[in-house]
Amino acid sequence: MPKSQKELSLEQREELIRTLKDRFEKNMNRHEGLEWTEVEAKLEANTEKLWSLNEMELTGGEPDVVGHDKKTGEYLFYDCSAESPKGRRSVCYDREALESRKKHKPENSAMDMAVDMGVELLTEEQYRELQQLGHFDRKTSSWVQTPDHIRKLGGAIFCDRRYDTVFMYHNGADSYYAARGFRGSLKV
Repeated sequence: MPKSQKELSLEQREELIRTLKDRFEKNMNRHEGLEWTEVEAKLEANTEKLWSLNEMELTGGEPDVVGHDKKTGEYLFYDCSAESPKGRRSVCYDREALESRKKHKPENSAMDMAVDMGVELLTEEQYRELQQLGHFDRKTSSWVQTPDHIRKLGGAIFCDRRYDTVFMYHNGADSYYAARGFRGSLKV
């Protein structure tokens, strides 16, 4: 997609920043000790990242600040929707898995969507960190970054929360389900 299509209008940027600010203020437990004015200044200085955050928002991810890297000054956003984002479900793991399906191919893959959005899939560790901030994926599941040695054997991993416990599972990378999507992360 040309760069010009990955830019938001002033009105879209303002609306997104209002949405992010409101979510930030309603969920202070996710980012204790952080100040919205500093996050907003970082967003204003990195408007190209706003496009990715808007994509997260439009697909149902409800992105929110979950951390701050003091060395780089970057803020870390994760999808914080209660369930795996609706606009990113029914996808297999990656392009290789998508192309390997002979019948009933999904429309897309988690890895391709993430690249198109300018975000990364959460790692298993990041997913578990997110679950310390709330209870997510109690009815859905989310693909997470899969180690190469598992992927080379045709598998991929996903996580969810059931019975007040976070589980990691495996499946064929070409599988897809209506209740499985992915959560993204973005550094700003």
